Amino acid sequence: MKFSLKAKIVILVIFGICQGVQAQFSLKGKVVSNSGKALNKVEIYSSKGTLLALTSGDGSYEFSVGSAEQLLMFYVENYQLVEKKVRLQKGVNRLDITLDAFTENLSEVVIKAQKRRVFQVRRLKDVEQTAIYAGKKTEVILLDESTVNLATNNARQIYSQVAGLNIYENDDAGLQLNIGGRGLDPNRTSNFNTRQNGYDISADVLGYPESYYSPPAEAIQEIQVIRGAASLQYGTQFGGLVNFVLKKPNPNKSLEIVTRNTLGSNQLFTNFTSVSGTKGNWSYLGYYNYKRGDGFRPNSEFESKNAYFFVGYEFNSRTKVSAELTYLNYLAQQAGGLTDAMFEQNPFQSNRARNWFEVNWLLYNVNFSHAFSDRTNFTFNFFGLDATRKALGFRTNRVNQLDPGGVRDLISGDFKNFGFEARLLSSYKLLGKEATFLLGTKFYKADNTSVQGPGTDGANADFTPTTDRFPNYANQSNYKNPNLNIAVFGEHILYLTDQFSITPGFRFEYIKTESDGFFKRINVDGAGNVILNETVESANSNKRSFVLLGLGMSYKPSSALELYANVSQNYRSVTFSDINIVNPSFRIGSLSDEKGFTADIGARGNFRGLVSYDVGAFGLFYNNRIGIVTKGLPDGRVVQERTNVGDARILGIESLIDVNMKKIFDFSTDYQWNIFVNTSFINSEYTRSDVAGVLNNRVEFVPELNLKTGIRFGVKDFSSSLQYTYLSQQFTDASNSVNPSLSGVNGQIPSYDVLDFSSSYTYKYFKLEAGVNNLLNTKYFTRRATGYPGPGIIPSAPRTYYLTLQIKI
Repeated sequence: MKFSLKAKIVILVIFGICQGVQAQFSLKGKVVSNSGKALNKVEIYSSKGTLLALTSGDGSYEFSVGSAEQLLMFYVENYQLVEKKVRLQKGVNRLDITLDAFTENLSEVVIKAQKRRVFQVRRLKDVEQTAIYAGKKTEVILLDESTVNLATNNARQIYSQVAGLNIYENDDAGLQLNIGGRGLDPNRTSNFNTRQNGYDISADVLGYPESYYSPPAEAIQEIQVIRGAASLQYGTQFGGLVNFVLKKPNPNKSLEIVTRNTLGSNQLFTNFTSVSGTKGNWSYLGYYNYKRGDGFRPNSEFESKNAYFFVGYEFNSRTKVSAELTYLNYLAQQAGGLTDAMFEQNPFQSNRARNWFEVNWLLYNVNFSHAFSDRTNFTFNFFGLDATRKALGFRTNRVNQLDPGGVRDLISGDFKNFGFEARLLSSYKLLGKEATFLLGTKFYKADNTSVQGPGTDGANADFTPTTDRFPNYANQSNYKNPNLNIAVFGEHILYLTDQFSITPGFRFEYIKTESDGFFKRINVDGAGNVILNETVESANSNKRSFVLLGLGMSYKPSSALELYANVSQNYRSVTFSDINIVNPSFRIGSLSDEKGFTADIGARGNFRGLVSYDVGAFGLFYNNRIGIVTKGLPDGRVVQERTNVGDARILGIESLIDVNMKKIFDFSTDYQWNIFVNTSFINSEYTRSDVAGVLNNRVEFVPELNLKTGIRFGVKDFSSSLQYTYLSQQFTDASNSVNPSLSGVNGQIPSYDVLDFSSSYTYKYFKLEAGVNNLLNTKYFTRRATGYPGPGIIPSAPRTYYLTLQIKI
């Protein structure tokens, strides 16, 4: 794409690297424990909550600021927070700090109260390391402060304070994460860019952006959710970013061991064991997570094994390198889908005993970070994936048909990709005001294959292809799908006043997607004789390049209020999963890439520690949206077709209000009492469509009301939470089918509500957690699947119990 001279000048002005005016006041020193031990990774914050520095392995720190008067906070886990007010002189100043260790008998609630003085805001700051979040819709889930069912990754509880999320609930073990929102399909979180510690973890960002892997909640420190405008820094997708930030090694112990064992309903057993520590300049963390259970339906047993290892080396306080390796293997029997009649009769029945699903996921990443100065940071991630997913079973769209035995359908996906992302962030003075720019680039290459054909005719999980035994099997295809993506992106915070900032940004994308392979048309007569055996070959290559633009604005008149707004263009390329798989539940029509933009406006803040709030409105404008419609054929047949349905407009109001009742009633620090209300009101409509019967219809996967509310209560070492969830009815196809299809694939998802209870008690090195999910034993479903794990209705779990024992030494 060519730029005009005027455009080039604007880009140079906005994103040019300017010579910074260095701060005049510097402070350095050392942080030690009361026994004289140097403390590593002590976080040093300003009174505004800005992270100024982290201590290195010898306890030393150094940073520069622009004003003499400073109120500093020093914090590290297991030590009491220290506040220090200082007045600095020009040049280099020195301040040594001693932190007192918590005693064994000190209540965990008091420890958390100390920590909350630092981690008070659940939103990302304007700038963090080499990322810019000014003016964006951001939410951060702090897992350590959540009383939820972590052992089964219960998404309904974990994401309760992220407004407007729609969640598929397929199982009671949390093997996969399925979240959407604002009209985006929740299936395997495919409309978000999913990352772990800042690098991609999905199958193929462009060709198959589905996340078969998500880290265990017991290993996660926080989950960052950046909506809409995340396309500028993290990709082109409509959903935004979900980034799982894993827990860090203990910076002040050479060995820390945490083990958690959980027993639950349906023979559930999970174990999570981690070891971590720091020795000199080296740090490490490893964990192993094992899950097994029978599931809440017949034919739904599972076993999962997940291992992770991190090692880091700190050359000095400015330069660090680390490496990560993640492995996941799970095998799950899939009970299949149901028709509406079957669900009404018995929602937990199954007539599929030979359906299986297996995932092998190997992720790797190397990270290098360097601070050129107090104002300029650089990070580099090299990442890759070597993975497979295999689905095997009898999957006719007549889901009430009993499995007759015989050959099963086998779909195998092989994913091999790698890439790197480099980011440079620098702050400087512009016309007397602070300014920060970010420049980055990403390279991503994938070589993936997708094979469909006959599988074994037994009942066990044997994924061996059997084309030689069943050469006339109808559903056969074999495709290679190499993809290439090169991106350059940038953002720039311009502070027009001390309170008001604007953040323009851009992302240049070059995308090349290819598909080379064949599928077979094989027809047989009633006697099983082949009357058509045709191989249809294709070789397609699609190159495109474009620029996405965005703009964010933020106004902070006080520490209790921020007004924000942003708008960003979005893009989703057609994936090979859209076009290459032969599915008996629907056929493929003509498909082209989806385009559109997202806008947010709102107010958020924290009022004197009494109320934390985020209230806003959004608009998502979707062109050429891909979906499923009911279509009549000239021969009188009616089929389901996956095609570009048309243009959609989705408007909504989202709000999260969290009230600190303890502070309102002036309870002692022994108590914790919060009430939160998370609501989303959404109106959706197809504004243009060439498909008959779609114009003015509601958009799929959009409940008009999405409500989550709850109470968190604790006293001393006991904490508990009670959460209520309600979603109004929603459609599953663009035709807005009301009467369910015989296959169970189309029709409404009725409204449902669910109540969850969780609790925990801590005594010294021990922690006991217990809870009940779906306390009222509601019979409901959140999904009508078009393929695996269906097709048909996939019921959600009934009432289940869990009990967890944690030991930390």
